[in-house]
Amino acid sequence: MTAKLPDELTTGERIRIARERRGMSRAVLAGLVGRSADWLKKIENGDRELRSLPVLVRLAQTLRIADVATLTGVDSATPVTEWGKLSHPAVPALRNAVHASLFCRASYETGSNDELSGRVRQAWITWHSSPYQRTEVGAVLPDLLLSCHAATRRAEGEDRRRAYATTAEAYALAQQYAAHTTEPELYWLTVDRARMAAEESDDPVLLGAAAWVVGNGLRESGHTDEALRLVSEAADSLHARLEEGSNILRGTFGALCLHAAITAAKEGREGDAWRWWDKAEATASRIPDYTHPWTAFGTGNVAVHAVSIGVELRTPGAALRRATGTVPASIASVERRSRLFVDAARSEHARNEHAGSLHYLRRAFEVSPEAVRYVPSARVLAGALTRSAPAVLRSEAVELAEAVGATA
Repeated sequence: MTAKLPDELTTGERIRIARERRGMSRAVLAGLVGRSADWLKKIENGDRELRSLPVLVRLAQTLRIADVATLTGVDSATPVTEWGKLSHPAVPALRNAVHASLFCRASYETGSNDELSGRVRQAWITWHSSPYQRTEVGAVLPDLLLSCHAATRRAEGEDRRRAYATTAEAYALAQQYAAHTTEPELYWLTVDRARMAAEESDDPVLLGAAAWVVGNGLRESGHTDEALRLVSEAADSLHARLEEGSNILRGTFGALCLHAAITAAKEGREGDAWRWWDKAEATASRIPDYTHPWTAFGTGNVAVHAVSIGVELRTPGAALRRATGTVPASIASVERRSRLFVDAARSEHARNEHAGSLHYLRRAFEVSPEAVRYVPSARVLAGALTRSAPAVLRSEAVELAEAVGATA
């Protein structure tokens, strides 16, 4: 669709006009993006605000619109091509491991559950400590999954439950790796395997952690209501045991609270977002020196999420105040530290402060090149800066975009 739409139209009205120009019914368009016709009707009529960029991208792709800005009416361009996944070289090996025969053997056979658990936990440490987390984890993850498959096949009784607990942790890591780098089918298979393994482990804390994994998938695919409901129920299931529970239980509860906070913010529910964040902050204050091995929940990560909430609520000034008050070294995870700078860069860009945006995005890339290169929102921003930055910064913006792998 190339005809320009009037500037005064809302996003919902723009979607309706674009849909009608394509000759699509509400039911057809909604079905193609995985939603209901009633959901789309509320969007088009202005009864519900559409804030999710991934959903807007899917709508634009389905309607054969080249730029999301056509649907939103904002001045800042967001070409659909820039939002695509950037595959990683280790994806084929991961795919082979996930789809492997039931009797496929790993290249290294683990001798005990403790040894296998240690290997998985070390991979999580690598994920949070390496600037090249996808490359380094991708090198070991396929064999780890094959080892987990073998361990669950041969174990019995309590050993079998422990093997499934380790498998749940391994597939949670696979989900983090697969996000933004694989086809949806493979991504959702890793999510479902994590959930199934957690169920087999018969561990309520692991079930809560699995809800965090599944919630990630639901939220990133635009199903924010479902994600919020799931993580809220999981947090409620752990809340009664916070007093006598382990640190990993508290960390899981806190991570679920942060998940709910971001999800509520994506829906524009400011009060709910900060209410959940307050719960997470209170939990982190009880375990100030603790970092959850999967989610990196801890005091530093709580600070990062405060910035992310400001970004999602479209209050860039508040987000930047939070960012400037955060000590990067307090964030144990390199990947999350990079996210802090990406969110600060997005906030500066929202205020048309292009020099500040470029500065923060460059810092994010310096902290972790792969945490920028493989995250679509960061690539979109890098591409946008090549078009919006003033002439004095243009060559610097193009250089960064090329390093990130964004379209200049």
